[in-house]
Amino acid sequence: MADELDELIGFLSDRNPQVRSAAVDIVRGLTGGEDGLRALTARADRALPALLRLLASAAGSGAGEAAADSLVNLSQDAALATRLVALGAVDAAMDVVARRGGEQPALARSLVMLLVNLTHVASGVAALLQVGDEKVQGLYVAKLVRSFCRSSSDSEEQDTFEYVASILVNISKVEAGRRILMEPKRGLLKQIIRQFDSTNQLRKKGVAGTIRNCCFEADTQLQNLLSLAEYLWPALLLPVAGKKIYSEEDRSKMPLELSSALSHEREAVEDSEIQQQTLEAIYMIVLQDDGRRSFWSVNGPRILQVGYEDEEDLKVMEAYELIGSLLVGKGEGEQEQGGEKPQ
Repeated sequence: MADELDELIGFLSDRNPQVRSAAVDIVRGLTGGEDGLRALTARADRALPALLRLLASAAGSGAGEAAADSLVNLSQDAALATRLVALGAVDAAMDVVARRGGEQPALARSLVMLLVNLTHVASGVAALLQVGDEKVQGLYVAKLVRSFCRSSSDSEEQDTFEYVASILVNISKVEAGRRILMEPKRGLLKQIIRQFDSTNQLRKKGVAGTIRNCCFEADTQLQNLLSLAEYLWPALLLPVAGKKIYSEEDRSKMPLELSSALSHEREAVEDSEIQQQTLEAIYMIVLQDDGRRSFWSVNGPRILQVGYEDEEDLKVMEAYELIGSLLVGKGEGEQEQGGEKPQ
C-alpha cells in the first residue's frame, strides 16, 4: 500500500495530463477518509507541493478542482496548514481565484474554503493580510470583500464566496486585520456590515463575528465605528430587538432604519451565537462615553429592554444584563438625553 501511494503521488507530476487528472481524483477520494488523510500526511513533503503545482497548472480543468478539494481536506490539520502557507498556498489560491473564479465558481468556492483553513494559523493570517509589504498590504482582503459583497445569493449552493465570512472572522481576531478592515479610506467594514441583511446564516454569523472582533478596537477606533452608525446600530440591535411591534413613542426616538424595521412583526433571530456576538459588540461600544451617547441617541436601551423580555437563552440573557448593569452604572448623564433606562 505504501509503495502504491508513493507511486500515486508521483503521478501527480506526470507529463501526461490524463494521468495527472486520474491520480488527483484518487487523492481527493483518499482525503475524504481518516486512513487516507493519515497516509498522505506522512508523505506531505511530496504530496503538498505536487498538489499546489497541479492547482496552478491545471486550474482550468477538473484536475484543478480535485487538487483544491484535496488541499481543503488536508489543511484542516493545523500543522499541514502551516506547511502549506510556507509553500505559498495563500498566494496560489488568490491567484487562481482571480484568474479562474468567474469561469469556475466551484473551484473558487473550494479555494475560499482553503483560505478559511489557512487563516486558522497565524502565518496564514499574515500571508493573507500581506503584512510587511506596505505597497500591497490589505489588497487580498479588499479583493475578497469585493467578491463577498458582489456575489450574495439566497441559494447557498450558488453562493461562491459565502465562506469569505469565516475568513473575515479569522483575520479580525488580530490587530493588523482589524486595522485593515476599519481603515476609513478602504471602506471595507461598511461593505461588510451591509451584508448582515443576507438570508444566508453563514454570512450573517461571519458579519456578526467580524463586527464583534472589530469592536475590540472601540477604545482607539470609536469614531471610525460611529461614522458607520447608520449601518452599525441596525446590524447590532435588530438581532436582539425581539419580534414585537414597537410603540410609536419608542420608534419616534429611533433613526429611520430602526424605526421602520420595528414598526411591524418579524421573525425573531433564534441564533444565540449571533445574538451574543452583537451584544458583546454593543457592550464594548458603550464602555466608551461617546459610544453610550450614540447608543442612547438611537433609543438602544429601550430596544434591549423589549428584546430581553422574551429571551429564554440564559447566556444571551446574561449578555443583555451585562449591558444593562453598565448603563445603570455609567449612563445617568446619557439617560437624560436618551430616554428610559432598561430595568
